[in-house]
Amino acid sequence: MTDNILSRIRSVSDNLKNAIIRPLEVDKAARTVGVTVVTDRAYTPDDKSACEKIIRECVPPYFGCRFEISKLSPDCEMVRKKIMESLGRSFKAVYSTISEDDIKVEKTDGGFYYTVGVAGAFFTGNTMCDVITAYLKNCFCGEFSGNCVKSDKRAEIEIEEDEDEIEFELPVRTFKIRDFEFLEGQDRQSSAIYMSDMNLAGDSVVVCGEILEIRDRTYTNKKGQEKEYLSLVLNDTTATVYATYFVRQRSADKIHTLKAGDYIVCTGKNEEYRGNLRFTAEYIDYGKLPENFTPEKRASKPVPKFYHTVKPEPYSETEQTDLFRQKQPVPDCLKQNTFVVFDLETTGLNSSPVAGNMDKIIEIAAYKIKDGVICESFTTFVNPERRLSEEIIKLTGITEDMLGASPTCEKVLPDFFKFCAGSILVGHNIAGFDFKFVDYYCGRLGYILERKIIDTIPLSQEQLFLSNYKLNTVADKFGITFNHHRAADDALVTAKIFIELIKLKKSLPKLQ
Repeated sequence: MTDNILSRIRSVSDNLKNAIIRPLEVDKAARTVGVTVVTDRAYTPDDKSACEKIIRECVPPYFGCRFEISKLSPDCEMVRKKIMESLGRSFKAVYSTISEDDIKVEKTDGGFYYTVGVAGAFFTGNTMCDVITAYLKNCFCGEFSGNCVKSDKRAEIEIEEDEDEIEFELPVRTFKIRDFEFLEGQDRQSSAIYMSDMNLAGDSVVVCGEILEIRDRTYTNKKGQEKEYLSLVLNDTTATVYATYFVRQRSADKIHTLKAGDYIVCTGKNEEYRGNLRFTAEYIDYGKLPENFTPEKRASKPVPKFYHTVKPEPYSETEQTDLFRQKQPVPDCLKQNTFVVFDLETTGLNSSPVAGNMDKIIEIAAYKIKDGVICESFTTFVNPERRLSEEIIKLTGITEDMLGASPTCEKVLPDFFKFCAGSILVGHNIAGFDFKFVDYYCGRLGYILERKIIDTIPLSQEQLFLSNYKLNTVADKFGITFNHHRAADDALVTAKIFIELIKLKKSLPKLQ
């Protein structure tokens, strides 16, 4: 709605072509809406009258309207502070290494020109400037352009001392193998590791479970010879594992008797391959899970005492959803719980390590809700240490240059785990996508997320009647506009939608 109003105002005359609308001020008790339009050029009484008419048409008649228009051009100091603010939102690694002294701002005939000095380790060319310029144009009237240059300043990120953290070695869970019987192996195996604990590489890993799928395949070796191997999908009720087994001629007949539904014991290697763990079985024998097997709860590393790489920032809500309708009270269930609403951007859609080359996280954005209010944000790019496809670049607008100076998943997720501690996790399709990524990659680091999640898709389906329940469709229902397919925008919109849905429902849905 705001975008449409602003477009109409800018079309009134050239005096208003760069105008912006300040955050609306709503007085619920007085039932009035305050709207301020800011322009960088002198305006006429006719301009003001036309603007006021447009605003009045968009405000329901049962609301009073206070309208103001003013001329404002920022000075160099105001622009410099907004550049720092932009870096803090989108380029946290750079933000932590510079000060306002590294930013030069000059006033030009049409607006402002800026230069940002960036340490060589974090230099990403002018991709950073595109983000900064867009942010400045959203904050101020006028034209902005700039350049990012390498500086001689050494990048020194201040973090808390690691010695203050608690040392913790994650125990690996095992269970006793029942009814072990040799098929081709040489050693009798008495215990197997939980498949869900196979987060580390190892040379002698034993797993036991049911064959869900088995396929006979061939490959050509370096000598040009065609060789046989099996592709297996195994499950032990804690997780599913994709395994490869190269068939030996001496045991081929026995191995070919295996079929889906059989229980087997595999002894082999868990190796890292292209950033993911791959299990190769060297020997296969028979064996079963314990009778009435109930997995023990996995221990987690404790919540880190400090934020080391990404620190949350206070969030103040200035834009409300659907401001021109009467608000419903915040239910007690929202006030009595803490929620973290998050969204991810990834290198692709493969969220299961079983399916092969699992995709990586490239952006995390999360917002914390306390007492029914969005109060904190946690946002960062994540370096996936792999190339991005053209499809993902086009879909998200995230480029490899933007990720080059960002921290890796191993640096970010301990901070994300700390941010989520004690909270109910919320997201749009969180159960089918986002939670799978953070659960897997946090688990590899020893941080076990408690599965207390609320998915806003089924919640929307329960409370609304729409043609579909995509995020932008639900957002339109509540009058929210946003930049879709960027984690920071998607997460914030989902947080607003979640609050509105709980106001309608007046209670929390069952946790998934």
